[in-house]
Amino acid sequence: MKILTGAQIHELDQYTIDHEPVASIELMERAARAITSALTTRFDPQTPVVVFAGPGNNGGDGLAVARMLSEKGYSVDTYLFNIHGELSDNCLKNRDRLKNDGLVKNFTEVTTNFDPPKLDKDTLVVDALFGSGLNKPLTGGFASLVKYINQSSSRVVSIDMPSGLMTEDNTNNSPSAIIRADLTLTMQLKKLSMFFADCQPYLGKVLVLDIRLSKEYIKSIPSPYTTIDVEYVRQQMLQRDDFAHKGSMGHALLIAGSEGMAGAAVLATRACLRSGVGKVTALTPRCNSMVMQIAVPEAVLAIDNENYYSEAVISDEFSAVGIGPGLGRQEDSALALMSQLQQTQCPVVLDADALNMLGSHGTWISQLPSNMIMTPHPREFDRLASTTCHSDSERLKVACDMAESLRAYILLKGHYSALCLPDGGVVFNTTGNSGMATAGSGDVLTGVITALLARGYSRKNACLTGMYLHGLAGDIAVSRIGKESLVASDIINALPEAFKALY
Repeated sequence: MKILTGAQIHELDQYTIDHEPVASIELMERAARAITSALTTRFDPQTPVVVFAGPGNNGGDGLAVARMLSEKGYSVDTYLFNIHGELSDNCLKNRDRLKNDGLVKNFTEVTTNFDPPKLDKDTLVVDALFGSGLNKPLTGGFASLVKYINQSSSRVVSIDMPSGLMTEDNTNNSPSAIIRADLTLTMQLKKLSMFFADCQPYLGKVLVLDIRLSKEYIKSIPSPYTTIDVEYVRQQMLQRDDFAHKGSMGHALLIAGSEGMAGAAVLATRACLRSGVGKVTALTPRCNSMVMQIAVPEAVLAIDNENYYSEAVISDEFSAVGIGPGLGRQEDSALALMSQLQQTQCPVVLDADALNMLGSHGTWISQLPSNMIMTPHPREFDRLASTTCHSDSERLKVACDMAESLRAYILLKGHYSALCLPDGGVVFNTTGNSGMATAGSGDVLTGVITALLARGYSRKNACLTGMYLHGLAGDIAVSRIGKESLVASDIINALPEAFKALY
């Protein structure tokens, strides 16, 4: 599914109005009915409600919701902030209708001074101040109002976006001037900032409400941002020929492990073996050989130095190479890494210490061959990019620029992992959970993607299918044992069921 910018969302509204056709005030009624339905299924009529409405169309939504809740027997106090005497047309119409109906318990139009109502733990606050139309941080009285709401013990539901949170880039925003919602009811599509970890404290749970905005327009408008869905992944899955043999199913090489880090090599190798590849060779130091032979007897073991990776190997016989889990950061390993990358012709996945070593040798990143696949978590990416990103939005932009300039595939790992493509596109993953925030989870992902590459998937589809499968296996594992007890091996053990779900 596409992710649209704030400007595109407003264009979508207007296109729907023009081509359905539907009057803009009726489209607002449609949205308000969906919001009211979501609220009434979660909060009973004994819940006291306070609606804070801004002067724009988000405020108009809030006023319409206040009217509809009152019609259903809710006790609603409504505050409309009309500081500058400029209400949008639909906000004005909903103000007049709300006043004329006379059902709302209290209605206050704030033009100068504001005496805030008491907000306690039993109160439901409906935030309809600004929604998705904001393009700069809140200041002055509105910032003070946000702080007052956040300091209360009330439950807060935001319409479309928590007021103060912008739809895309919040790098220079003021955290204290953003509503911290318990629930965000967003219209039709998730906004870009909803996929960033640093925006989650403001969003609470996000529920997307279908208000029947134009599917034709959504389909036609270009956007660099999309989410992956199960149907796309199913279409990419390669079928196993009945006459396949291990030689026709790909041969993967994993370069992993160092002294004390045999576990990373074990996890990556086990995940690779569970992901359909015909044969896996694991290159690891001699100190890990006994562990590897016992833990993954199906793998071919290649021995390097005594304690760490120190010499590139000929890679002509391999279909794909994964490098980095538990590799360590010895200078000999760094030199061997660059030698390996320069001579390897098959697809390569770089993870963990491979990325850290590149990051510690600043000029090396520009010498990488094209079409590398890199799977950093945020700190690894900042080291790789030799910068400190101050927000997830900024990090995504830097990653996109790097993917384009290097002609690389950069998979930023997180709850919504983001694959930055060489053509500038970004695809967010939709599977996975917080239980996967555990040591070794990234090693499993490296093994899965390396296997898919060796199996014959394109680089793009190996990344997309790999991150989806990895997250799906994590979801399956959590359904069995819960988030608190999940370890990386549980993700590997759930891979067979994840594959079965996609075939």
